[in-house]
Amino acid sequence: MRLLFVGDVVGESGCDFLYKNIYKIKKENSIDITVVNGENSAQGNGITPRSMDSLFSMGVDVITTGNHCFKRKESMDIYEHNESVIRPANFPAGAPGKGITVIDKVPYKIAVINLIGTMYLDSFDNPFNVIDDILKGIDTPNIIVDFHAEATSEKKAMGFYLQNKVTAVLGTHTHVQTSDECILGGHTAYITDVGMAGPENSVLGIDKDIIINKFKNKMPVRFIESTEKCFINAVVVDFNEKTGKANDIKRLVVR
Repeated sequence: MRLLFVGDVVGESGCDFLYKNIYKIKKENSIDITVVNGENSAQGNGITPRSMDSLFSMGVDVITTGNHCFKRKESMDIYEHNESVIRPANFPAGAPGKGITVIDKVPYKIAVINLIGTMYLDSFDNPFNVIDDILKGIDTPNIIVDFHAEATSEKKAMGFYLQNKVTAVLGTHTHVQTSDECILGGHTAYITDVGMAGPENSVLGIDKDIIINKFKNKMPVRFIESTEKCFINAVVVDFNEKTGKANDIKRLVVR
């Protein structure tokens, strides 16, 4: 089977550009499953019912999120009523929603897990301990992990920790695609960061001049999405659905 995983989609422009290109991408790469990180898909951060519907209208199977998952008050009900939208599993107990979902592609199942890192982010439950508990309850070898983390060291460590235990460990959050895609242990597809889908000539999707002024003057600024042309960062993971073993991981950049 083949998985298409799209990095953090930024705002309406990112959603619109993905919509225009995703069908061609899926056809050219013979995609069976599509997972998208949608925690920035709403205009101004977070996810809303509108941005969720936009992504699902493209044939997305699962939407993962991250530290902005509860940024918008409209998002609270999303996690309670949509099993295909997940938030990081290591949020404290009591947070709405869940951090895992299972896609049934008869006769095979694919589990998608969302985790968030703890270095340079808020204090969450230890993702290494949480994933141990989750894996005990999964009855399919096909396991995709979106690790939404800031530190490359934490992402690399998680990749090695889960090698031969899961099909793929795919990093998100930093919005910059890395070129270290590989198969760990001959089994687990890995990349430190998939990248983003949104304005390319920007700073993580935000107007570059605004961010430059923030760094230069150290004054508060209002983040405004860039109006520059968009691009898409994604990966395609080819895996054996009988064993959960990844055969290949390929980076995509679509302009």
